[in-house]
Amino acid sequence: MGIVNLTPDSFSDGGRYTDPSTALTHIEQLEKDGANSIDLGAESTRPGAIPIDSATEINRLKPVLTQTNTTLPISIDTQKATVADWALENGATLINDVSGLRDPDMARVVAQANCPVTIMHMEGTPETMQDRPRYNDVIDALYQYFEERLEFASKHGIQKVILDPGIGFGKTLDHNLDILANLDRFNALGCPVMIGTSNKSFIGKLIESEPQERLGGSLSSALLALQKGAQLFRVHDVAAHHQAFTVWNQVQTRVQ
Repeated sequence: MGIVNLTPDSFSDGGRYTDPSTALTHIEQLEKDGANSIDLGAESTRPGAIPIDSATEINRLKPVLTQTNTTLPISIDTQKATVADWALENGATLINDVSGLRDPDMARVVAQANCPVTIMHMEGTPETMQDRPRYNDVIDALYQYFEERLEFASKHGIQKVILDPGIGFGKTLDHNLDILANLDRFNALGCPVMIGTSNKSFIGKLIESEPQERLGGSLSSALLALQKGAQLFRVHDVAAHHQAFTVWNQVQTRVQ
């Protein structure tokens, strides 16, 4: 899943794709690089990010979503039901909700569209999530959260759910590493698992680096997640991940 942030303030590529023509060209390149879906985001969810209103979010999405010629499925990274509803009526096919259906109307919008939805775990909000996050056991906490959210989704008629443990969303370095090491625990829930480690700050805490310097850590964590059963990968550098996955898969077919 190739990331296209239409924001001025995202942690890794904020401001690079605020011009619609640049974003559209980037989508074309991601498809050529091997992406099999695109994730459009118009509101930053980096730590400390300040929320924006629905109108601003839609205004950022509109010239890109309505003009892209991509044949790939398009996911919309939004927490707002009004934005999701508009996007699904204008070509989007999947909703990526970092808040896990907190908006009271989001479940209805998703169920009516009968589209897949990614339910992510986040402690707090982007503005507050890194204020001393604590868990007695982070894996148990996430598992219980997903069980509750799946029951909620089912009661509201949602049939297609993807689970995202939310690397970097209300987690310390140790929490993030524990999640990656135990990612296969979530396979028992019976839903595809999506992982997003691309350029995240936990890599920079292990090896001091800026977001654009974290490709090695992004690739290694993605390959580990693949081995642990993750099925979707939200990434900035599609070409490098596509190459890494291709080699890994070819070797795996020969492992006895």
